[in-house]
Amino acid sequence: MHYHLLLETPRGNLSQIMAHVNGAYTTYFNVKRQRAGHLFQGRYKAILVEREQYAEELSRYIHLNPVRAGVVAKPEEHAWSSYRAYAGLAAGPTWMVRDWVLSRFGARERRAQQRYRDYVEGGIGQELRSPLDKVVASTLLGSEAFVGWVQEEFVGKKPVDRELPALRAIADKPAVEAIRRVVEDRFGEDPATARRVGLYLCHRHSGRRLKEIGAEYGVTESAVTQASRRVADALKENQSLRKSVRQVERALDVSEV
Repeated sequence: MHYHLLLETPRGNLSQIMAHVNGAYTTYFNVKRQRAGHLFQGRYKAILVEREQYAEELSRYIHLNPVRAGVVAKPEEHAWSSYRAYAGLAAGPTWMVRDWVLSRFGARERRAQQRYRDYVEGGIGQELRSPLDKVVASTLLGSEAFVGWVQEEFVGKKPVDRELPALRAIADKPAVEAIRRVVEDRFGEDPATARRVGLYLCHRHSGRRLKEIGAEYGVTESAVTQASRRVADALKENQSLRKSVRQVERALDVSEV
């Protein structure tokens, strides 16, 4: 069992929020089903998102998740979704804040809800690339400027707040140089593949900006992005490559997004 949430936490108290949500629902579920024990396995995964770039795309991704999984044919049919409230098909609970996402679709609520509904339903049956494919270092989703700002403002200058798991996660990421060294050791007989895989892993796991990664390899920022995307696509089809990349990730003590 799992779920997706798109949250904004002005107080930086995500850990408390998740502990309350998971704890309260587990208690409710256990009492109702007359069972005991944990309901959710493992710690939640948190990704820090630049909302101006990705909030509406992530919202659509979450609302279409039950459709992609084959649970329902239309997003409004899923009982455990906020879609109906966003689309103006039902009243939402008092704690749900939809204003910012809907404001991206228009100033008037009803018009914005209609446009949002068109936006989400327009994605049904389409091969939409998951916005999570663009996550940097398994923890950040945003523009190059956003990633750089997070690194400069919050990482390395002072102890990272324990309530900000996404920032804690990138504080000890492997250096670009270290990733390149391990990759070249693994793919030493195939320098072209080593280069592509190195760019991919640096983009996914180092937490460094495209400019810094490109400088290490002597390529442009767009070349880093293109190489990373091509390797990501190749990993879906090439089992041998996937196995080799996972071995490098284990050696670096990092994990796939």
